[in-house]
Amino acid sequence: MIKPMFKLALLSSVLVAGLSQAAEVTLKFGHPANEENIWHKAAMKFKEVAETESNGRIEVKLYPSEQLGKEMDVINSIQLGTADMTITGESLQNWAPKAALMAVPYAFTSSEQLTKAVNGEVGKEISEQITQRTGLKPIAWFERGPRHLTSNRKIMTPDDLNGLKLRVPNVPLFVKTWQALGAKPIPMAFSEVFTSLQQNTIDGQENPLSLINSASFYEVQKYVNLTGHVRSWIYVVIGQDKLNSMPADLQAIVLDAGKQMQTYEHKMFASDEAQLRTTLESHGMEFVTPDLEAFKAKAKEAVQEALTDEQLELFKKI
Repeated sequence: MIKPMFKLALLSSVLVAGLSQAAEVTLKFGHPANEENIWHKAAMKFKEVAETESNGRIEVKLYPSEQLGKEMDVINSIQLGTADMTITGESLQNWAPKAALMAVPYAFTSSEQLTKAVNGEVGKEISEQITQRTGLKPIAWFERGPRHLTSNRKIMTPDDLNGLKLRVPNVPLFVKTWQALGAKPIPMAFSEVFTSLQQNTIDGQENPLSLINSASFYEVQKYVNLTGHVRSWIYVVIGQDKLNSMPADLQAIVLDAGKQMQTYEHKMFASDEAQLRTTLESHGMEFVTPDLEAFKAKAKEAVQEALTDEQLELFKKI
């Protein structure tokens, strides 16, 4: 009996030693997406690569569905050192004004243009200001699905918006832009949108295809008008202090895992957008292609008036 017990004790000590090695660096990664969302699947890819390449010296703990709090809460937690990573975007303009350009109406009109900007001088300026002003270092970026307008009448030109009561998020730039286009924008919490559409309190709303589908707007809206008025991206960030505190070899692994996560997400994004259109069409929604140049031209003045000089300079570069 003594020999087996001794072996068991020895095995336990080896396992404990292994677990202690695995905890050399722990990264708490909280984000808003649920476990079915491609953002979370990409985060799982990051976890897999970081833990494998470090031979267990890095442990990544994932907290989807706002388990660590809402976006701003997690940003504050990273700055305080109680969380380490999150997925965030134009909300960072509260510290870094250039981050506002991550979601400006008609700044970008195609995925190709957006990709060129993010990977070029524009993206460099934005990411550097984010790191300098917030202490968060972007290590990957994901394209967000373009925002489209849903309604129960076809919208081909801005003139078709006249009198349309349109729910928008409480973003001053969005409100001013839709006013300039001729709609009647009504800021409203997302949780209230379905009921408001059902009761005809509002006539339409605007969101990416993923949210149009997950919120079942196809039950109360007939048309998806492909206005594509906001194309944007979002960053995966890590606390700069946390990254700097890690050994150089582990820092390199984190950055490489970020690149692999980005590539993985981009592939999923392209197929996901195509599938979402098919799904919404199967629910009876009809897709409409409006006169985008007319929308862009009418929105331009309102957008430029809403931007600061610093932001306007970057907008012109885009």
